[in-house]
Order: sequence, then structure tokens, then C-alpha cells
Amino acid sequence: MKKCFFALAGVLIYIIGIGIYFSNRVMFMKKKEDEFIKNREITAKRLNPQDFAALPKTESWVDSPSGYPLKCLFIEPHDTNKWVIICHGVTENKVNSIKYSSIFLERGFNTLIYDHRRHGESGGKTSSYGHYEKFDLQAVITKLKKQKGDNLLIGIHGESMGAATLLLYAGMVEDGADFYIADCPFSNFDEQLQHQITKEIPLPAWTVLPIGRAFIRIRDHYWTSEISPIDFVKNIKKPVLFIHSQNDSFIPASMTVDLFEKKQGPKQLYLAVNGAHAQSYNENREEYEQAIDEFLNNYVLAKET
Repeated sequence: MKKCFFALAGVLIYIIGIGIYFSNRVMFMKKKEDEFIKNREITAKRLNPQDFAALPKTESWVDSPSGYPLKCLFIEPHDTNKWVIICHGVTENKVNSIKYSSIFLERGFNTLIYDHRRHGESGGKTSSYGHYEKFDLQAVITKLKKQKGDNLLIGIHGESMGAATLLLYAGMVEDGADFYIADCPFSNFDEQLQHQITKEIPLPAWTVLPIGRAFIRIRDHYWTSEISPIDFVKNIKKPVLFIHSQNDSFIPASMTVDLFEKKQGPKQLYLAVNGAHAQSYNENREEYEQAIDEFLNNYVLAKET
């Protein structure tokens, strides 16, 4: 009887321990310090504080449907109806979006950068890798249209979690932008978790993932299986540019290739030769911008002429 009791207790301890560790690791992934991100971007010459300070900007707060504020920055040097919204990745903030913003500012777009839930100056307690973030993105787009009018040409650029967020928004909520650029997204969150967890925990994935998923469901009220851009990308009718570094070991480039193949209608794929995860632009600037120019010329700007 004692052996059964201790065995049961051991199993319960294992389940609780794994569940708490796994769910904490996902929901509260350690963020980079805001000052670190700023200094990194300045050192890499992707951010010039003086030039950025000189740009006409308006700060704004957007109410998330999940009950917290989202900090937004409208960067508006051009008299135009063309806007691009930038979605950063997990552990980053809107400062990381400035380098992408600059690409589009140089091409005559205004831009909107913002902090995802739990990042930067925004509220929210957990990261959900697109589950709640897709509705936040919808709220940001609604705010942009309310302030600047409905007759806008809107693009969305996203990196990593931000890329998954825009694909989930367009495929599940509404195909509400005119074009999308998805840089290094995962195709299926459960597969991404399995890819990463096997590197971090020396246990078979089948002894960890079901427990972890259940704890996330209990604690953050969603199933990780719901975060699956590959299941919804077929619903996106507007053009999508897919980008990924070939040597990405965090999110395999094959995930983006799968998304590209699944997407119907106008699309383009750029696989960068150099760079690790979320480094396609940093390590391949000229080719990255060429891919964007080709995409815009073929699928976006051609429609205006």
C-alpha cells in the first residue's frame, strides 16, 4: 500500500513539476531588457537616436479586447494613405521594429510600431504566441483606421511571433490588410514546442508536452494546438511575402516553406543565405530589401497605377 502511495505521489509531483516548469517557460519567456535592445540596435547602426527623434511621431494607447493597454507609435513623415504595421517577436519590443519601419519609411509608407502584450510599455501578463495577440493586432488596425480613415493601403510586417500573429490574424480573424510580410514564423506551435523542448529537457517529448499543454490550458485558457498558422494560411487571399534564414535552428526554415506551399493566391518566398533566427535582415540587408521591393512592385504598388 505504501509503495502505491509513494508511486502515486511521485507521479503527481512529476506532473505538477513538469506542468509548472513548461507553462512558465512558455507563458513567461524571459524578455530582453529594454535598454539592452536599444543599445544593441544603436551599436549595430540599425537605430540612429537623433534621426528617429526627428521623425514626426504620435504616441497612442489602444485598448486590447483582453483588457490591457497597448502602446503604439504612429510614425508619419509622409502625406500618404500607405501604412505598414510592424509586429515584433517574443522577448523584443517596438524598438526592435524600428529597423523594419525604416525600410518602409524610405519607400514612402508611414508606419505604426507597437508593443505586444507583456512587452515594452504594453500591459498583459503572458505571451500567447499569437492566440491573444491576433486580436490585439485587429484592435491596432481598427485604431489606425479610426484615426487616419478607412481609405488606407495597409501592410503588416511581422518577425517570429509577430509573423505568426499576422498570419493568424489574416487567416482566422479577418484578412484586413492589403499585404503581409511574415519573417521566420512557425507553422504549428505544438511542433515548435516539441522542436525546442527536446533540446531543453532530457526526457521524451510524449512525457512532457501533454502535461505542459494541459497546464497552459488551465492557466492561460487556450490550447496550444489552436496556434497553427499552417491550418489557416489558406484563408488569406491577400499577397504574402514569406521570409526565413536557411540556417535558422530555432524555428526551422522548412516551416516557412510549408506555409508558402499551403498559401493560395499571390505569394513570394525569400530564403536568406546568412543568419540565425530573426537575423535575415541583419545579415542580408540588400537581398532582404530587394525581396521586399520585388514583392511590393509585383503585388501592391502595381495595383495603384
